Amino acid sequence: MSIIDVPVEDVENFRNELASIDRDGSRKWIYARQPKGTLYTARTIIATILLTFFFAGPHIYVNGHPFMLLNLPERMFIVFGIPFMPQDFHLIVVLALSSLLSVALFTAIAGRIWCGFMCPQTIFLEMIFRRIEWFIEGSPKEQAILNASPWTKKKIVKKSFKHAIFFGLSFAIAHTFLAYIIGRDELLKIQLDDQMNHLAGLGMIIVFSFVFYAVFSRFREQACLIACPYGRYQSVLVDKHTIAVTYDFLRGEPRGKQHHRKSDVQSNQGDCIDCHQCVVVCPTGIDIRNGIQLECVNCTACIDACNIVMKKINKPKGLIRYTSWEAVKNGTAKVFTARVKAYLAVWVILITILGYMFSKRTETETLILRQSGTTFIKQGNDAIGNLFNVMITNKTFGDKDIEIKILSPKNASMKLLGSFTPVKEFATLQSRILISIPKNSAVSGKTIIQFGMYSNGKILETVQSAFIAP
Repeated sequence: MSIIDVPVEDVENFRNELASIDRDGSRKWIYARQPKGTLYTARTIIATILLTFFFAGPHIYVNGHPFMLLNLPERMFIVFGIPFMPQDFHLIVVLALSSLLSVALFTAIAGRIWCGFMCPQTIFLEMIFRRIEWFIEGSPKEQAILNASPWTKKKIVKKSFKHAIFFGLSFAIAHTFLAYIIGRDELLKIQLDDQMNHLAGLGMIIVFSFVFYAVFSRFREQACLIACPYGRYQSVLVDKHTIAVTYDFLRGEPRGKQHHRKSDVQSNQGDCIDCHQCVVVCPTGIDIRNGIQLECVNCTACIDACNIVMKKINKPKGLIRYTSWEAVKNGTAKVFTARVKAYLAVWVILITILGYMFSKRTETETLILRQSGTTFIKQGNDAIGNLFNVMITNKTFGDKDIEIKILSPKNASMKLLGSFTPVKEFATLQSRILISIPKNSAVSGKTIIQFGMYSNGKILETVQSAFIAP
């Protein structure tokens, strides 16, 4: 009986339970076999590049400054060598919105491809921790036997060795995250200093190390199923047109063991020989033949496993492949649906706005406001004066010599009441100026004063403020 002939309630029954949870509510441990194949090789290459960047990131310096820094306590960020300060908060907001919409857009088009190829949880677990486990404890079958066996000396040694390495790696990961927050040099100072002077920081490192250790040694795929919000809202983004890891049920059904087949014509069997190789390699323990599921992270392990089997039985590859349900069912694929086009339109608008904001981003951020509590000052019988507070923030690497000039009105004059130079890197300088306008040309009410901020003869930005006259 084909899967398309099975009653709906039977087909959908698998959605009522998790593959990693028994019906009595207890945890069903997933013993995933190590995949082999083209896609797994591609995942390994991508993971190697991302892991290298992650561990090397805090140690990469450009012109004496970190390439990546996410200093939350001091609200200082350096992303790919570009410094950001609190004055750039509007950029961060638009960037965050663009990132969220990008995730929604690419999920609607290609499913959870992020989870399978680039998610840190998947990369750390599948490319580091599971490989260590396979090396120390053996194949999934050997691991199951070892876990079920009594505590012998051999078992104690293997378990202790594995968990010691797991915690050591978790400790290194926690330190790397800290290096991204406080910087490599500051972390090195703390490491070389007496740890009794940094008990709070050491305590946090140990706590986070235990969190990472618990996730990768025990919690594992449950993080994707329970803790990760992406796994939850992806269900409202994916539809029958979404390209994802999909089983070709028209070609594969009805299933049957190969040794039961006298011939393809006589048996009328599908290409699926029900070998369960797609299940034993799945890191979340699901059967992809049931269709798209919450637990599927699109890691493509089942595609590699199935392709190997198809090659052995002289069948075409791609029984499980990247495609959409609609493409399997009707032979046509419609990627750019009305929903995807709507996402894409908004995404293009946000990216355009973000690009424009970045192009207009200045090296300094200047705020010039009339001094609070004052209106105007009579300067003899010929002029009216206003006091202004000036605040200049340097958002670049290196100190800046700042010169302020009045661009309009042309007959306004300025007197500096403090120093304007130099403005230290990532620092804010505050000073005051006195602006005077001839009495006979001062406009009653507010007059707009336009200032130019210069450094080494180059204009950095223009700033406006209001001049008060009687």
